[in-house]
Amino acid sequence: MARHSGGRGWYGKMIGAALGVTMLATGAGVWSAQAGTTGDSPAAKKPSAVKPVAATIAHSSEKGKRGVNLTIDDGPDPVWTPQVLAVLKEYDVKATFCMVGTQAEAHPDMVKKVVAAGHRLCDHSVSHNTAMDKDTHTYQSKQIVDAERMITKASGGVRPMYYRAPGGAFTPYSRKLAASHGMRPLGWNVDTKDFERPGTDAIVATVQRELPNGPTLLFHDAGGDRTQTVESLRRLIPQLKQQGYEFGFPVR
Repeated sequence: MARHSGGRGWYGKMIGAALGVTMLATGAGVWSAQAGTTGDSPAAKKPSAVKPVAATIAHSSEKGKRGVNLTIDDGPDPVWTPQVLAVLKEYDVKATFCMVGTQAEAHPDMVKKVVAAGHRLCDHSVSHNTAMDKDTHTYQSKQIVDAERMITKASGGVRPMYYRAPGGAFTPYSRKLAASHGMRPLGWNVDTKDFERPGTDAIVATVQRELPNGPTLLFHDAGGDRTQTVESLRRLIPQLKQQGYEFGFPVR
């Protein structure tokens, strides 16, 4: 899976502040007693009630061969997330929102709106470091587990069901850690390139051309002007419905 950018990406400026988030999450009422560890970091502790899931990277849809999974990355954003939500509501489809921990912490109202609309949450790390697979297990643990806590707290207690590594920077360790926390590692089949703003026509054409590769589509609701994303969703959803596709969630 291709990476969207090198280094630490557009969230790089937030890393210094983000690495201290563990203390902000301490005492959150949504967490039960901690039990056991995964790997070499205290951050890897998980709630005892969590049911582990498969550690393999999911691409398939719960809707089967004609299913389509909309996945929306890097938010929430107070400008673009509401617009994406409005399009999804208009066409009565659900999506999976892969949220960055610092963004969720900054915009808890948006996280709650996503949940209230029936969409699923995905952990997209604390600071969107696309090179985190090159870092230590301790660092990877903090990025994954701290983001999980931040998103859960912002949502009012709803836990992420998936983990998507920034830029696809998974490691065997990070996949196993996420799975032990009940978050299925989540990949994608179609990179719409909406992050690069190639034009609405180009985004739509990419999806139509590459959808035979698999059902999971990658879009973004943060990181810049997402007008093209909103417009491409507005065009694609009715088109794909007319072609016999059904929108759903990734397998767990």
